[in-house]
Amino acid sequence: MKEEIKSQVDKGEMLPLMEEFYTIQGEGFHKGTAAYFIRVGGCDVGCHWCDVKESWNADLHPPTETAKIVENAAKYSDTIVVTGGEPLTWDMTPLTTQLKAKGLQVHIETSGAYKLTGVWDWICLSPKKMKLPTQEVYDNANELKVIVYNKDDFRFAEEQAAKVNKNCILYLQPEWSKRDKVVPEIVDYVMANPKWKVSLQTHKYLNIP
Repeated sequence: MKEEIKSQVDKGEMLPLMEEFYTIQGEGFHKGTAAYFIRVGGCDVGCHWCDVKESWNADLHPPTETAKIVENAAKYSDTIVVTGGEPLTWDMTPLTTQLKAKGLQVHIETSGAYKLTGVWDWICLSPKKMKLPTQEVYDNANELKVIVYNKDDFRFAEEQAAKVNKNCILYLQPEWSKRDKVVPEIVDYVMANPKWKVSLQTHKYLNIP
């Protein structure tokens, strides 16, 4: 990467854009809402069940001017979801400042493993065992979404729930490839522990991106 471009990426003035698309939010609190997704490349958290592993290597995704990303997003929706990869790998301040200047609602989906940058209307924290969130993200998360792959994830979920703020909404979501096995376990767990809610990847059931 040329030094000038690298400098702009480091400042968040350009971002390694993997894809951008308009669809229906499928998960968590805002499921069913039309939203424009900005998927940023780059992630070293390394979840073995990740369904977008092609996002991990930032070098595979073209550095794109943040202003151009914002211009595209504003054409489609009032709700913008920034996801990855791990978007907090990069400084999100320029992106979110420009999106907010256009009066848009700005959401992030993050593992919380890096410094919280940017201005957010909604923070969906999906923590991973390999690289735990920063305290700042725990303190500011609006929803906690724990992916359930096996029984140990219920223990992990409770550990994480003890760290978030008292207003944070708690979700358990089945890992898609294990859904037939873990959905009944999640249902039983939520019925026994009603502070939790079930999140499903409804976009996959709807067969949309």
